[in-house]
Amino acid sequence: MNYQRRMVFLIVLDSLIVISSIYLSFFIIFSDTSIFKSGTAILTTFILLISHLFFAYLFRLYHKAWEYASVQESVVIVQSITLAFVVAIAVQQTSVLLNITNQVYWQVMIQAWMINILFVGASRFSWRILHGRISRSNQYQRRALIIGAGETGTTVVRDLLNMDEQTMKPICYVDDDASMRNLQIHGLPVVGNSSQIVEIVEKYRIDQIIIAIPSLRNEKLRAILEQCTDLKVKTVIIPKMEDVLLGKVSVSAFRDVQPEDLLGRNPIELDINSISGKIDGKTILVTGAGGSIGSEICRQICQFKPKKVIILGHGENSIYDINKELTQCTQNRDSTQCKSDIEIVPVIADVQDYNRLLEVMNEHKPNVVYHAAAHKHVPLMEQNPKESIKNNVIGTKNVATAADAAGVSEFVFISTDKAVNPTNVMGSSKRIAEMVIQELNKSSKTKFVAVRFGNVLGSRGSVIPLFKQQISDGGPVTVTHPEMTRYFMTIPEASKLVIQAGALARGGEIFVLDMGEPVKILDLAKNIIKLS
Repeated sequence: MNYQRRMVFLIVLDSLIVISSIYLSFFIIFSDTSIFKSGTAILTTFILLISHLFFAYLFRLYHKAWEYASVQESVVIVQSITLAFVVAIAVQQTSVLLNITNQVYWQVMIQAWMINILFVGASRFSWRILHGRISRSNQYQRRALIIGAGETGTTVVRDLLNMDEQTMKPICYVDDDASMRNLQIHGLPVVGNSSQIVEIVEKYRIDQIIIAIPSLRNEKLRAILEQCTDLKVKTVIIPKMEDVLLGKVSVSAFRDVQPEDLLGRNPIELDINSISGKIDGKTILVTGAGGSIGSEICRQICQFKPKKVIILGHGENSIYDINKELTQCTQNRDSTQCKSDIEIVPVIADVQDYNRLLEVMNEHKPNVVYHAAAHKHVPLMEQNPKESIKNNVIGTKNVATAADAAGVSEFVFISTDKAVNPTNVMGSSKRIAEMVIQELNKSSKTKFVAVRFGNVLGSRGSVIPLFKQQISDGGPVTVTHPEMTRYFMTIPEASKLVIQAGALARGGEIFVLDMGEPVKILDLAKNIIKLS
């Protein structure tokens, strides 16, 4: 219906409800139809009808989209009807004083008031229910299982039920809190715990699983995901609570399960106070700033209000991209993630050019240098050993020596776990570079430290992009050996570890992350295939 037809329909409907409520109440109280012809009944009906239409129009009851009605609309209905009855009762009282009628019919008016609220409210909310059913009947709806019946899970269900175009239909909850078993929340039952996911999916014919516990520890998340990935059911996760609280995403902004969700440990936490003291108001230089690790270090650093960040790299395209991102971020004063008034200085330079490095450091006088520039691909470095030595060893020596000559306070070198008893050229070049900065630390005023990484998920040298590319090409997904295991970390974790190491540095240390349980490469490949 258009606006005019809707308004006429509601006015006629309300008029019928008001007239019927008065006469029905007179009949119930007096059980005598003759009362209908009395002047009292006719006057009361007329006054109540006029006042009801007046207050309904005043409270805009005929202007509301009732298909989206909520508790607030029900309050407005009660207010308008109550005021209409107050006016009618006042007219009755005046009639008694003027000897037009004999009495105020309190019982009739109270009963009619309740009937009005019941039927007017029912007419409006049945509009919403009917609209929702018609909309849903015209759509294909995936049957969704909600893991987590807490505040987040129930918010997700409420949002899904209120969506106009509802493509997902929540069916039930799963929760490990035994006290919630067999309870209903928003009309949906809590049917079991997280160890029963497989049986529940089969029993309730579930098409979609929504993990709605943002604070879930990684060990528990991994156990749940292992069950989910064995099912032919799409699984999504509610974003982290910190992203929801910062307003970056809404609670119902689901994301697909990522390989990093399968890490068998909780993300590392930073000592914010110690980091802030080392970076706040300082000048920071990052080499290899266009790479996956270097660029993330720059993003993380900008949260701690440095005075200046020098982004140095050899590839002009990657430096252009990170410079554009950081510049836009620092100019956005409303951003919760980035700080304003940070000077971003892009520098194109090669770590094999000592004179250029010394020139940059003497010009900008950095307090801290994070050296992320390196060749990292193991097979390529096996085929090009000279380049590995030139970039990883000589390049590191140049950056470290320039930092020493320029009076840099701290130098953080990004190494690799492959530097432990190295068995390949890349690992060997990194181990030699570690020895170079440890030797420099003995005679320099600069504090030199190294940070060893494991495999970084999502970085350019990671196995994950290779697996994804192989899957998109139709396979096969190749694994070097079925028993091969690796420790994994995410790019943000790796970057945070670098910054934390700089804050802890006393000089000469090699920092290593406690990376929890190793992941079997074969299992990782199988899980990525299932997630795809």
